[in-house]
Amino acid sequence: MDIAKILYVIFAFFSAFILGLLKGLAVGPIACLILIIGNIGVILGLFPSHVGWTLYTVLKSHKFDSPLRVALLLALPPLFGIWLVLSIAGSVLVGLGYGFFTPWIATFEAFRPSNDSDKFFHCLVDGTWGTIRGSCTVVSDFYDVCYHSYPAYLKELREIPRSEEPKTLRLLHVPGCIIVGLVGLLIDFPLFTIIAVIKSPYMLFKGWFRLTHDLFSREGPFLETACIPIAGLAILLWPLVVFGSIIMAVLSSIFIGLYASVIVFQERSLRRGISYVIAMVAEFDEYSNDWLYIREGTVLPKPRYRKKNSPHSSELSVGGSTMAEAKRSNSTKQASGMLVPNVARSRSVREVIQEVKMVQIWQNMLKSCEIKGKELLDAGIITPTDIDNWLKNSDETTIISCGLPCYSLLHMIFHSIKAGTGGFMLLDNVEVTHLNRPNDKLLDWFFTPVMVLKEQIRVINLSASEIKYLEKLVLQGSGRQSAEDWDNGGVQPQDALRAAQIEGISRRLIGMVKNISKFPTYRRMFRQVLKSLLTYASEKEEHNSSVLPVDNV
Repeated sequence: MDIAKILYVIFAFFSAFILGLLKGLAVGPIACLILIIGNIGVILGLFPSHVGWTLYTVLKSHKFDSPLRVALLLALPPLFGIWLVLSIAGSVLVGLGYGFFTPWIATFEAFRPSNDSDKFFHCLVDGTWGTIRGSCTVVSDFYDVCYHSYPAYLKELREIPRSEEPKTLRLLHVPGCIIVGLVGLLIDFPLFTIIAVIKSPYMLFKGWFRLTHDLFSREGPFLETACIPIAGLAILLWPLVVFGSIIMAVLSSIFIGLYASVIVFQERSLRRGISYVIAMVAEFDEYSNDWLYIREGTVLPKPRYRKKNSPHSSELSVGGSTMAEAKRSNSTKQASGMLVPNVARSRSVREVIQEVKMVQIWQNMLKSCEIKGKELLDAGIITPTDIDNWLKNSDETTIISCGLPCYSLLHMIFHSIKAGTGGFMLLDNVEVTHLNRPNDKLLDWFFTPVMVLKEQIRVINLSASEIKYLEKLVLQGSGRQSAEDWDNGGVQPQDALRAAQIEGISRRLIGMVKNISKFPTYRRMFRQVLKSLLTYASEKEEHNSSVLPVDNV
């Protein structure tokens, strides 16, 4: 029996390898061209608009004083040049990697179904049309970020009130910012490259050892028999992962070195900017040592470049020691912004399933948005015309783009409070905490603020009337008259402090939703929700029209 299994695994591996290679050669060029031509078309087509929008924002915004505005205008040309070079090069690399390797990997993934006939069918079909369609989706999401998210961010900068204190820059510091930025680039770029290249053989052989050990000991991701063919592919492709890590280290060193200019601006000190440049090399060395389990710490000097540590009030306001402990446990993963794969003991498929996935959070939020959208349609607060206008114009100020997601997120927070959990409760009653949440940088901008807001709402203990009033406020944030006229029983509290607290919560909630709307893939998925709401509205209208004649008879 064991010999039969071994022969089956060997046959499955070579069959999937050859078939995946053929599919990659057949489908890869098409998907690759779609992604490269589409992304480069978006980059070059919107480049004049990006330049114009950015220049207008720098000149118009009240966030910058005159010296800082001049410094930004001088820095924009090289930044635009870096954007063009890196974005075009990144589009080519992503197109090649996605187009050729996605069909290959999908062929190996086809061995997961239990039915043998399903395996054969999925080996032939998976990674063909799905790869081409996925490349179109990547181009669409990239267009949404460039055409909607970036201008929305610039608009927020332009709308900052005059009363807010602007960022200031003394002309004395302009030469220092430029000099230290160039020094950071000249020092960090070669040293990061040297460290990454020197440690790459260790990463290569240790990764191979870890994957081979898990394969033969049937641990980690290779615990299931169906996953063994994927193990062979992972071992073969590990050199590409190592090479990709070197490229990421080299590219990120450019931005880390240039960020020294920002340190000089923030700390008002040339010496601290130089200290940052030296400290980042030590940080990268220490970070890579931790991930590769070579040794703790670093022998390189790591001078202090901040006058004082920034407060972490959010950690103290929610969850106490649990949140702080979770933050500390993840601190090494955020050092220096480097991307180095972990070669520690892999976890099994059963262990990985215990984590909440990012896609699960997105799906729950969108499902909640759809459910609440149907309720608002039934109540007449939003109409099919509103939805159709947003799909055509994507107006950021309408009740659709802001009011509906705010209303949905508010009820998810209420659901978490009623459940009495310490985390964020999803619709399928899965609790997301700091221990099982996805390690996604984008989620950091959402999860902690939501947890803080949840705790604030729980502490003030809103009454039923105040909850209705808060619901009305988040819908009024869009400025639509029907939301203002909505009589849901909510009344503004007589206590001025209480009313101010509720209004502050509504403003923070609206701000969170506006930030979430800038995330990649958000607009595409939100558009799908709106289309389903339009379908629901049309089906409801057809049902009502078919019932009316019967009632008249």
